[in-house]
Amino acid sequence: MNIQLNRDQEFIDELDTKLENEGSFSSWDLFRMSYRSALATTNPDFKGLSAPKRLPHVNFLQHQLDCAQQVVEEMNGRGLLADEVGLGKTIEAGLVLKEYMIRGLVKKALILVPASLVNQWVNELSQKFYIPAISQRRRPVWDQQNIVVTSIDTAKRPPHRDIILKQEYDFVLIDEAHKLKNHKTKNYEFVRSLKKKYCLLLTATPVQNKLIDIFNLVSILKPGHLGNYEDFTDLFGKDRKNLFNDAHLKQLIQKVMVRNRREDTGIDWTKRNVETIWIDFTPEEQSAYQELSRISKESPNFSSITYTRELCSSREACYLSLRKLLSQDREISNRADYDNLMKQIEQLPHHAKAHKVIELIENTDEKFIIFTEYRASQLYLQWYLQQHGISSVPFRGGFKRGKKDWMRQLFENHAQVLIATEAGGEGINLQFCNNMINYDLPWNPMRLEQRIGRIHRFGQESDVNIYNFAIRDTMEEHVLNLLYEKIKLFERVVGNLDAILSELDINDVESEIETIFNESKTDGEVKIKLDNLSSVISFAQDNQTEEDFNGTRESS
Repeated sequence: MNIQLNRDQEFIDELDTKLENEGSFSSWDLFRMSYRSALATTNPDFKGLSAPKRLPHVNFLQHQLDCAQQVVEEMNGRGLLADEVGLGKTIEAGLVLKEYMIRGLVKKALILVPASLVNQWVNELSQKFYIPAISQRRRPVWDQQNIVVTSIDTAKRPPHRDIILKQEYDFVLIDEAHKLKNHKTKNYEFVRSLKKKYCLLLTATPVQNKLIDIFNLVSILKPGHLGNYEDFTDLFGKDRKNLFNDAHLKQLIQKVMVRNRREDTGIDWTKRNVETIWIDFTPEEQSAYQELSRISKESPNFSSITYTRELCSSREACYLSLRKLLSQDREISNRADYDNLMKQIEQLPHHAKAHKVIELIENTDEKFIIFTEYRASQLYLQWYLQQHGISSVPFRGGFKRGKKDWMRQLFENHAQVLIATEAGGEGINLQFCNNMINYDLPWNPMRLEQRIGRIHRFGQESDVNIYNFAIRDTMEEHVLNLLYEKIKLFERVVGNLDAILSELDINDVESEIETIFNESKTDGEVKIKLDNLSSVISFAQDNQTEEDFNGTRESS
């Protein structure tokens, strides 16, 4: 091998001049300090990790150390981190970045994450890894700062896009990388265009519906590793099962992907205690519910299911939706029925669910997170808790990034309760809280798992208590009994339910359930159809073993 050596003639000439004139030189003390510093930070062997020794305040788990070492030593800094939710993909990625920075191989990095996670990433990198990351603000800093955290939506917009694509990054990281599965999107094209030496993709669901998902992700990391699109589909097809059945494909994937599952980590995870809280409507509420079901079924509007769901949450949510309906649709034939119903709702007492919330938490100092589907219910609950001397803060999607961080800090340090809409189901880690109330059950089981993952994750030191509210003799009873209980979702730790739904060609469970309610003429028909749906899912669960594409400990 021929190695070309270039002489630094300018340095040699300057050194000769200094020697001839006997100075000036740096002091011996400064030189010795610099030499000792370089000696102390030099890694004499490329094997092993140096970063953990410099981060004694972080208690790394073995699977996290193994993952980082595999990415650095075997994957050349280009890898797909696909651990199950809650196992610390952020820790693994931070460890890899820190390792490369210590080795002097990374100076400039771009970290693309969901907008709601930008500040969380900045704090994690700064506090855990002593990496001076900053978040992108209004003033562009792409060409001025070394470690920048931003959202992909911000980065791809002009004028940011043009500046970013001109940069040469040592390290690029993309969180929630499964959102890049479609190679025809602008996000995918933008990420492919980035100039990058090392690259990490983070996702808990690397293959969602199609085998081509994994091809597109790997093509970002190592173009050509799986061949071109035509050759890949000709050789392996499009069935996602081939990822686990084809030994050659599985081996190729293992060279670029690390996946750890909870049962493989050896960690003694805290328990998940689940309790269903059955609630009875007051006679007035039950009467309003029955009347709403009757007149909305007779209405040509498709939204009857929406209004009854809202009434199971709060008077306010249902009332505001009905008022909006009546103001926008002047052709409603049974307007008088709706007008009378709204007057009936106005006279309702405080909601039965809200009473149960007070009973559950008023005699304890423990923190609770409450999930509701509706903003009107969120505002009502915050007011109702205040009337009973219970402090709370809201958390919802409309908040800007800084306000979300502020609400989280207020919850951790001051308030007893955080009342979240679905935006709280992703993006915030709340391990300091171990009690959750599902005030409204989502009709998409994966959204429920996202909620639980906020508190039942790595770092949670206490057993997690989950309270599921459901009102008897309403649609909530049907959904809880015939869907959630039968597929045992509450007891499941994050698993492969998304894969099972894809296998069954069920893209949206919520839409399936809405269709069942809207197209059924009687409660009996609803029960039969929901029972059939849950039976299909349960049967698929029982007959599908965990598809293992974990390459962490396997030799290539």
